[in-house]
Order: sequence, then structure tokens, then C-alpha cells
Amino acid sequence: MAQTTFKVQAFWDKDAEVWVATSEDVPGLATEASTIEVLTQKLREMIPELLELNSVVPSNYVGSISFELTSHRQELIEVAS
Repeated sequence: MAQTTFKVQAFWDKDAEVWVATSEDVPGLATEASTIEVLTQKLREMIPELLELNSVVPSNYVGSISFELTSHRQELIEVAS
């Protein structure tokens, strides 16, 4: 299998106070976590499982899978005068 990098996007949901990750490259991927580190660990487990379940990689695949996590977080900072 040729090496492909699967792209994953994450954003901070300030109302729920979690990072949310989705991907157009990984069918069915939608998850959340309290920190970007926990989110990354979840992705390490979920991405191979979802790729296998959706027949993107063969069920007997042995090797490595590359993913790129791009995150976005925007905040408003109050500045005292």
C-alpha cells in the first residue's frame, strides 16, 4: 500500500469545553476529548479501526498509517486598561 497521509481537523468547542475532530479522509471519524493530547491518543486508536471497517486498508494490513492533525482554537482576551 502506498503511504498516504490522512488529514484530520480539530477545533475547540468552547461551549462543551472539548476538542472535536473530524475528517473527510477517514470515513466515520468524529470524536472529542478534553485535551489535544488525549484527542491525539484517541485518533491513534480510532483511525486504523475506521480505515479497516470502511475497507480503506485491508483487514490484514501490517505497516504504518500516517495522519496529520490540524487544530484551530480562537479566544477573546479581555485587556484591562
